[in-house]
This record gives sequence, structure tokens and C-alpha cells, in this order.
Amino acid sequence: MKQIEAVIFDWAGTTVDYGCFAPVQSFIEAFQQYGIRPTIEEVRKPMGMLKIDHIRTMLGMERISELWVEMNGRTWNEDDVNNIYRVMEKKTLEILPDFADVKPYVCGTVAKLKERGIKIGSTTGYTDEMMDIIVPIAKENGYTPDLWVSPNSVNNLGRPYPYMIFKNMEKLEVSSVQKVIKVGDTVSDIKEGKNAGVITVGVIEGSSVMGYTQKEYQALSSEERVAECQRVENVYKEAGADYVIKDISGLLELL
Repeated sequence: MKQIEAVIFDWAGTTVDYGCFAPVQSFIEAFQQYGIRPTIEEVRKPMGMLKIDHIRTMLGMERISELWVEMNGRTWNEDDVNNIYRVMEKKTLEILPDFADVKPYVCGTVAKLKERGIKIGSTTGYTDEMMDIIVPIAKENGYTPDLWVSPNSVNNLGRPYPYMIFKNMEKLEVSSVQKVIKVGDTVSDIKEGKNAGVITVGVIEGSSVMGYTQKEYQALSSEERVAECQRVENVYKEAGADYVIKDISGLLELL
């Protein structure tokens, strides 16, 4: 692989929060307050997007849209989006401290990347207020990227827009998109990277696409693990990922 100047990581499901469960719980609880219980699949499909865009996407899903009309006698509107978002935001801020553990291999891999002179950036679907909770906890656990950028820093144009990546490149003074790797655990991450023109890498274990806790994943048989890893890899490849790695340490092999 050509000389890489920066690796830009996602947060939940990629470097922290194995399985990306904090957003899932928050979205489910927010929608339940309005009489709708979304499925895990419905919640995870838009994962990685700006949270309010995530809500719009879910409300636009056929089953949820029909349920909304059934419950409310009308189609949803932007007031509904904002109301659900406020509940989701409150729930997220409450539970985030319990979902900030750094994933396996992250600290060691980042240390080795830095030894090679590679800068460590990051993007997220979380807001600044949410990141103010996550970042200090991650730091206590040994993970500190050189920079993090939320949608708030780019006029709320989150994924799949490429602007958070470009902001990272600007602040880290990276010379070319060809010298950047974007690493994530959702289809939105891959689309963000593709739209920015950088190298895209999907992480399998502990990803939102896989959707298992660490204990659940470890409890699978070897055959089940192989099947699940292949399923997740196929999702990333269909989204256009350049590479797929089993866990974060796989980055070192790519380089």
C-alpha cells in the first residue's frame, strides 16, 4: 500500500462500544415513547448517519411509516422528527458512560500507527455534547486520537457526506485523499469514505453490522463465526469497501 499519512477512525462500533449498542438502545427507547417499537434491523440499517438524519430515515421506512399513520392518523413531519430526536438525545447522554469501553486491539494498533508517523483522526455520528462524554472515558482507557470531528463542525452535514473527513485532513495537514484510510463499522462509514475519495476499510468484529456483544460473538461456534464474518464482509463489499479486516489489528497487515 502507498505511503499513508492518516488513518481516520469511526467511534462507536469501531474503536469503542463493542457491537455499537448505545445508539441502538437510545433509538428504540425514543421510538417506543411514540408507540412504535422498531426492530434491531430497522435501527441498525442507517447506523453511522447524523442522528437526526437517522431518525428521518427510520420514519421513512415502510413498516414504521405505516405504523406512524396508524398510531397518529397522519404522516410524520419535521416536528415529529425533532421530538423523537430530543428524546433520543436525552437517552443517549444518560447511557453513554456505560458504552465507552475501548474495543480490543485498538490501543496497541494506534500506538504502532503513531510509531510509523501516521496521524490518527476520527469522525462520528455523535454530537459534540455526546463526544464530550465519550472522549475523556476513552482517554482514561488508553485511546486518544489526534483529532475528532462531529457533524456539528461541518454544518451538521454528517455521513454519508465527506466533510468530516475533509475537516480531518485540513486540521491534520494531510497532503492527499490518496494517503488517507477511513475505518468504520457501518455502511454509512464506507459511503463517507467513498464520497471523500479515500481508502475505505470495514471492521468485522464488534461492528454495528455484526451486532453482537463480545460475549455473544465468543459463544458462537466456529462455523457460525465464519458465516457471520462472511455476511458482514459481503455488506461492506456491496457498499464499496476497498478492504475488510477482522479486527483493528488487521490494519497493520494492510500497511
